[in-house]
Amino acid sequence: MYEKLKSIREKFDSLTERLADPEIHKDRDKMISIGKERAKLEPIVNKFTELLNIDDNIRQAKELLNGGDKDLAEMAKNEIEELSPVQEKLLEEIKLLLVPKDPNDDKNIYLEIRAGTGGDEAGLFAGELYRMYQRYAEKMGWTFNTVDYNETGPNVIKEVIVEVSGDEVYGKLKFESGVHRVQRVPETETQGRVHTSAASVAILPITEVEEVEIDPNDLKIDTYRSSGAGGQHVNKTDSAIRITHLPTNLVVTCQNERSQLKNKHSAMKILVSRLQEMEHQKASDKESQERKLQVGSGDRSAKIRTYNFPQGRMTDHRIGLTLYKLDSIMDGNISDIIEALIMEDKAEKLKSGV
Repeated sequence: MYEKLKSIREKFDSLTERLADPEIHKDRDKMISIGKERAKLEPIVNKFTELLNIDDNIRQAKELLNGGDKDLAEMAKNEIEELSPVQEKLLEEIKLLLVPKDPNDDKNIYLEIRAGTGGDEAGLFAGELYRMYQRYAEKMGWTFNTVDYNETGPNVIKEVIVEVSGDEVYGKLKFESGVHRVQRVPETETQGRVHTSAASVAILPITEVEEVEIDPNDLKIDTYRSSGAGGQHVNKTDSAIRITHLPTNLVVTCQNERSQLKNKHSAMKILVSRLQEMEHQKASDKESQERKLQVGSGDRSAKIRTYNFPQGRMTDHRIGLTLYKLDSIMDGNISDIIEALIMEDKAEKLKSGV
């Protein structure tokens, strides 16, 4: 492992030198590309530097341990006992950082949220999830563009599709797919009983239309007038598009753009992304059966999280994480949850030798 880490450090140093070259700054795209590549290696290099320092301190302490001076030997023994767990922890952290990345991690995504069981309460919760992810995207510096928005009443979402763009969007949000459950007392509940509702979330890495070959004869394309409660999200023109992929019976609608052409392009992008996700899901199901992955199976029918409002509690059932700061979470502060899921997935992959 040390040889691999040395090689990574050499590459990091080389990229650092290239960024210092004034000629590179003339090509902005190249400079950004090198900067991103360097940024990915930096956490590994930093941990490796820490490890080498610890290794050196332990080596020196071992020399003192065998040096014949009893007082120095006792100090050295204590230092070794203190540094050895730190050394082991650093080695584990580095192993996790070396786990190969999902090739889709750098992709932008379509975020799809649909109200599930629970009537209007489920639709209200879907709207809150929409705002939660919107605020998280703002904190991350991502763009959050609503592609399709269907509500049955003010803030009561039936279905919404959002294109989220930025750095490592899929890598951060891919574990959000699944059923999100809410427990609370609805405003219309007169006896104070807690009701349970649900909304489903799907995270699709965006696949460009050109990347997938689709037979035009497999598509049924309809135009219609935008409908729904609307508001800022819906333009009531005849520009709405519905595309049906006949072999799979997948249906995609898009109505947020005023241009029929733009809606058609967005609908096609969503369709090919869903088709790619279906293929990915087949492979993921097989993989999760083989290594029984708790996190990352992407099973959208699985209940992944509960938001309990009376207790101010959020529980992620896949990793047993419970946090008592629900107001903050609903305000988009979900980094702790996301990072915990990423680390658990890496640990499982490391354990499985993936």
